[in-house]
Parts: sequence; structure tokens; C-alpha cells
Amino acid sequence: MVKLRPWFETDAGLLAEYFNNLNIWNNLRDYIPHPYLLEDAERFISAQASMKIHRNFAILSDGNLAGGIGIILGEDVYRMNVEMGYWIAETQWGNGIATEAVRLMTEYAFDTFAINRIVASVFEFNRTSMRVLEKNGYGLENVRRKGVLKNEFLQDEYIWVKQKIF
Repeated sequence: MVKLRPWFETDAGLLAEYFNNLNIWNNLRDYIPHPYLLEDAERFISAQASMKIHRNFAILSDGNLAGGIGIILGEDVYRMNVEMGYWIAETQWGNGIATEAVRLMTEYAFDTFAINRIVASVFEFNRTSMRVLEKNGYGLENVRRKGVLKNEFLQDEYIWVKQKIF
């Protein structure tokens, strides 16, 4: 059973461990440091505690920490949009956890925030993540050809979107 819950201070050790996996980090934005230290995890979790409305959650599978999911609120003319990102611990890949977590987060975001679109960008090699979004009703809106530089490699970025139907 997959659930989302706020991050707890006690999650810091596992968060640091999971983010130090190169296969996870290769799918993350570069503002996430690598190596990811315990202090980085503690700082992130502490920042989440001060938010009145949660935007980032731990993903639990059968009660165990299995990943994370969150949104970034759009600003200015993009204020009706959020960007969603997620990751699953490599030991949990292939168990359907991401698909269920994205479903839960999509419902939460539409129910909690005054938005009409959720956007998720995926690096070209991560076909599994694209399938997760597709299963949740996201549609491929755009491909930014050679729009991402990750690990000194220029690659395509796939933009997936789900719109709220009013």
C-alpha cells in the first residue's frame, strides 16, 4: 500500500542514502547536491516543516520510506501551474509505487491549490517515468530537443501535462 506523508526528521538518514545513489541522482536536477550529505537532508526536511501547506512528501510503501514526491508552485503568469517531481529508491523500482504516488499527488495538488495544470519533465532516457505519467492521464505536450544538460550530456526533455477539467 502506497501513502504520502510529510517528511519527518527521522527520514534524514535514508533520504541522504537514497540521494547518494547515482542512478537516482542522474534523474534529478543539478540543484540537488551530489554527494548528498546528511546535513542536506536535515536542511531540506527542516524547511518542509515550516510550510503551512505541504508541497513535498515522503512516499511510503507498506509503511517503509520508498521515495519522495513534490511540487513547485508556478509564479506570475504561471501561477495556475505546478511542476511535479518524484523519485523512487532503486531497490523499490518496478513495484508500481511511482504510479500510485503520482496518482495521489495529482489528486492532492488539484484539490489543495488553485491550479489548472500539473507539469512534469522527464529526461529522454527515463521511459519508465514517462509510462508512470501516461498511466495517470498525463499527455505529452512537448519535447525540448537537446534542452537539458545533465552530466555533460545534452539530451531531450519530455514535458508531460495533466489539466484539471472544470
